[in-house]
Amino acid sequence: MFDFRLQVFHTVAKRLNFTKASTELFISQPAVTKHIKELEEQFKTTLIERSGNKKISLTPAGEMLLAYADRLAAVYNELDFDMNLLIKKHSGTLRIGGSNTVAQYVIPPVLARFHEKFKDVQVNLVPGNTEQVEQALVNKEIDLGIVEGILRNPQLSYQEFLSDELVLICSASNTFKKDSIKPEELKELPLLLREPGSGTLDVIAHALKPFNIKLSDLKIEMQLGGTESIKSYLLHSKCFAFVSVQSILKELKYNECRIIDIKDLSIERPFYFILPHGQPSSLAEIFMRFAKSYKSL
Repeated sequence: MFDFRLQVFHTVAKRLNFTKASTELFISQPAVTKHIKELEEQFKTTLIERSGNKKISLTPAGEMLLAYADRLAAVYNELDFDMNLLIKKHSGTLRIGGSNTVAQYVIPPVLARFHEKFKDVQVNLVPGNTEQVEQALVNKEIDLGIVEGILRNPQLSYQEFLSDELVLICSASNTFKKDSIKPEELKELPLLLREPGSGTLDVIAHALKPFNIKLSDLKIEMQLGGTESIKSYLLHSKCFAFVSVQSILKELKYNECRIIDIKDLSIERPFYFILPHGQPSSLAEIFMRFAKSYKSL
């Protein structure tokens, strides 16, 4: 349904190469040139600059048209997807691996809404840390993973899902007086951290590098295998911990813990969909699109 001339331009603009575009579109190079010229005549402006060494570049008008073509292509893709949902009945089992933060705090409400719309799809959610979820995907024990962290397994592809923030917290009953500290003061605080293999631990280590702070420099009281364990321990101790802000909404509401600001340090991280390279299963693709639209509401 996407206007073919616009599709030709979109392909040329993305590849900046007429030969590659003709191969990808299964048409001749003269046909590619013809479609581009027709668009230039329609808009009465030059869209593509051609240099003597066969290199091409977009004019300002070409850049503008590309931006609109990107948006139109996305709309048509969504239209095709939604129309297919109307005529196809989706059923089967979808196995999702979720890192602990995702599985406990992010995905359950999405799953509830997904089940309302796709009652014939059975979803199995398998929690674990990022490393465990990645390995389960490599071993084909799950169809889709949702993780945090900065490490990448080359056997997998990563698509950003949504953003999260890690914050430093302590119990509301903690006698620590400051509401804000400098990064180097972290070395003096008793800390609870996640276990090795945790994506959260990777993100913290990466965020502290610019301040020349290593995990080994910190006073680690204990490493625990989950956010709930960390919160429970913290609420009965004088410790501090980095946790996802998504995981403490209830505790903040009831004044059970408080956030300690760290000057010049903001730890933001994305959550990722992870898949084996190649075309995802239809159920995995449906769930990813649904989850992205749900989180944008």
